[in-house]
Amino acid sequence: MSLDETFSTDWAAAGEAGLDDTIALRRAIHAEPEVGLHCPLTTAKIKAALAGLPLEIHDSTSTTGFIAILKGQAGDNGRTVLLRGDMDALPMQEETGLPFASTIPGRMHACGHDSHTAMLVGAAKALCARRKSLPGTIVFMFQPGEEGYHGARFMIDDGLLAIAKPDAAFALHITPNAPAGVVVTRGGPIMASADTIHATIRGAGGHAAMPHDCIDPIPVACEIVTALQTYIARAIPVTDPAVLSVTKIQAGSAHNIVPGEVTMLGTLRTLSEGTRATMQAAFRRIAEHIAAAHGATAETRIEAGYPVTVNDPRGAALIEGVAGTLGQPFAAMPQPMMGAEDFSYVLRETPGAFAFIGVAPVGSDPATNPPLHNTRMTIEESVMAKGVAMHCAIATRFLETGFD
Repeated sequence: MSLDETFSTDWAAAGEAGLDDTIALRRAIHAEPEVGLHCPLTTAKIKAALAGLPLEIHDSTSTTGFIAILKGQAGDNGRTVLLRGDMDALPMQEETGLPFASTIPGRMHACGHDSHTAMLVGAAKALCARRKSLPGTIVFMFQPGEEGYHGARFMIDDGLLAIAKPDAAFALHITPNAPAGVVVTRGGPIMASADTIHATIRGAGGHAAMPHDCIDPIPVACEIVTALQTYIARAIPVTDPAVLSVTKIQAGSAHNIVPGEVTMLGTLRTLSEGTRATMQAAFRRIAEHIAAAHGATAETRIEAGYPVTVNDPRGAALIEGVAGTLGQPFAAMPQPMMGAEDFSYVLRETPGAFAFIGVAPVGSDPATNPPLHNTRMTIEESVMAKGVAMHCAIATRFLETGFD
């Protein structure tokens, strides 16, 4: 048997051997979802599952996240690799009908973070069992607050990544819209930045029958929306795209009153920090100048969201190679997604890669399955054994060979 065959068989077997425990942990977390930076119930479940393992635990001071450090035979002399699992849920009412569905109204694990956490725990157990053969250090990052709360950034600011500074970092994310077990990633940008844009257009209200005596902010706001879309179409290269969607416009109180102001809310997504800066400046300039042209004013505000998630091509290639060695199908992602991911903060500090693994339930159509962030989203739980194997294989392959 070749080294690669031994390698793949060992980790695949480890994933399968621990599958019952992985499923049980995932279901326990799924039934009690928590939102935001503070997920004490979830953290307690994870730590209970890790109890007794040869891990150094370091808690986040600003969240309920923590890292667990596993030192192999080389101690501090070998490479260090980080594996991330997020743990928070979404503020949604679950409608799956599962026997282990959420018991907390208005909260649901609709993005698969319950499975991410369970797979990372499974990997920690399997890797701890082989501690003496590990030529380096593995950092398991259990992170809350991925769903818009900047959890990874808080944990970095807490200094957790500096305790055992990783040479590479990797994360897996499930998707019900890919066949079970398929691994999907790409080098370069894989997920977009995400900023929230706000604008308040102030005019002068009055009687709707006499608009000439007013400064009507509603057509000004409409002109701003149109101008922003025109700017993207004519000034932003299609090879480095941006998406700006105004998703809420609020104004007025009655049919015969010109309001004094309009508020606008939207999202800005880009695939490079350069285009991000260009669009932020354009949003402010276009809104303020169009308003001024009509005698109105525009007050703009940008709430900075996640950076662009950029995979190191070497990290993406390592994931592809590991999937092949494990016998798992691989599909190169043809273009980035315009969704956002706070693992981007980790990849901004450390080279590595983020990948998806398909969990479409057996017999379902991946193309029409309820997607992530849907109240009916479900997964094929058996795939978690493959996710555990991927985590283990990625970590050990990097410790052994680096990005080579």
